Amino acid sequence: MTGCLVSVALVAVLGLSPAPGCGGLDKLDQRASPSQSSVRQALAGKVIVIDAGHQLGNHNFPAEINRPVPAGGFSKPCNTTGTATNGGYAEATFAWQVTLRLKAKLQKAGATVVLTRKSNREDRWGPCVDVRGRAGNARNADLKISIHGDGSLASGAHGFHVIYPSDRAPWTDDIHEPSRRLAQVTKDSLVRKGFSVATYIAGGDGLDERSDLGTLNLSDVPVVMLEAGNMRDRGDAAVMSSATGQATYARALARAVRTFLR
Repeated sequence: MTGCLVSVALVAVLGLSPAPGCGGLDKLDQRASPSQSSVRQALAGKVIVIDAGHQLGNHNFPAEINRPVPAGGFSKPCNTTGTATNGGYAEATFAWQVTLRLKAKLQKAGATVVLTRKSNREDRWGPCVDVRGRAGNARNADLKISIHGDGSLASGAHGFHVIYPSDRAPWTDDIHEPSRRLAQVTKDSLVRKGFSVATYIAGGDGLDERSDLGTLNLSDVPVVMLEAGNMRDRGDAAVMSSATGQATYARALARAVRTFLR
């Protein structure tokens, strides 16, 4: 977190404790301990794909994003505009900010990180879901995480859920089980950081198995899609649009990656 700068409101929303040392500056040993060195190399040799959902400019390119593309035995539109908070903070921007923070953490641990998009701009669109789905396949990536926010208008809908692909030959039968395990450790890591599972998804356990998403269906590596919260919910929106909240999501996801690959 950001130490003493964390607002009381966000501490309450996330269920976190204030950082130690707020009464004065802690004296820190600047030399890396053996355990710190181990953390820095924990993901050496691993290839991680991060898919930041949508693109900020998708709404400016309706013809391009509505073009049908393969999605795993059927076709779907290339992409969508994504959702936003009631105040206009875009899902694409939330996903991008969490992606940048997560990328930095994974690279610090020695991983090679592949991004499905390289910018968050109004004059860009895509990539399409088939490109996102195949990202990492040629490099035999170790896993892929797709980061999104939901836009449910259901009364009281809030919380996160993690989507993983169903057992569907010949598309996802080979990655179904490791993806389900990745979903579980991702959920557990988010809960550990104080996030609540979604109140509006069947099952109520924060996990959702789906067969209709090209980003999942076309992957040959373990993959999950995180709907990090409901951007239409006031509480979720406050966390998702804040630097503190985004940093906490990134820490949870980095921990999930390490746990899955350990």
